[in-house]
Amino acid sequence: MADTAPGSRPGTAPPALTVSVVVPVRDDAAALDVCLSLLARQSIAPLEVVVVDNASSDGSAAVAHRWGAVVVAEPRVGIPAAAAAGYDAAKGDVIARLDADSRPGPDWVRTVVERMSEDPRLDALTGTGLFHDAPRGLRTVLSVGYLGAYYVLAHLALGHTALWGSCMAVRADAWRAARADVVRDDPEVHDDLDLAFRLGPDRRIRLCRTWRVGVSARSLRGRRQRRRRLDRAWRTLHLNWRVAPPWARWWRAVAG
Repeated sequence: MADTAPGSRPGTAPPALTVSVVVPVRDDAAALDVCLSLLARQSIAPLEVVVVDNASSDGSAAVAHRWGAVVVAEPRVGIPAAAAAGYDAAKGDVIARLDADSRPGPDWVRTVVERMSEDPRLDALTGTGLFHDAPRGLRTVLSVGYLGAYYVLAHLALGHTALWGSCMAVRADAWRAARADVVRDDPEVHDDLDLAFRLGPDRRIRLCRTWRVGVSARSLRGRRQRRRRLDRAWRTLHLNWRVAPPWARWWRAVAG
């Protein structure tokens, strides 16, 4: 890794609350290059950027090395395994997460630092996004419709706020408490939703609507892609509802 973290400036002190940014990637070198270039322009530099190379066959790892990121190899294909490997390797007080196609603004890390510093009891933060490659006139409508539905339906299933993997952060101690329970070996599980389940209603998760990234709409294009995402959602719900059904989760949330 380079001596200077991506986005840092010589002579500037790191923030009191340190942030590791984890980016899982598999065969997405071009999008990763854009993401890392934006992380290099942050108004508050992260402590480190951890790129998890999930058995890529392209130049993703080389791109990560070029930007001075810590590169972790995870040979088990699947976002759950890759994301967990990155969280395990992170050294910061807070573990922030982006996808390779996420496009964070210059104050993305600053928002994590400020929100987590303002509220020491906040365990996790989640944000929103805009489909930057959708038709210009439909970007806002599609983004609000998709993410709005996700957050509302996931809240009903969880009994509390969900996490969205393209723009989220969790305290390192909260991750360490949940790491033994999260699903790692099933690539057909939504890792962000699964982590929100495993954190449970006793952990405080907040949605920050102004914390936003650009993201590609490619995962929603085509019937096959949409069906796969729905199948993953139902699988994630099924696995976690076997542990605690939604009515039990809501009872615990209300009682608490």
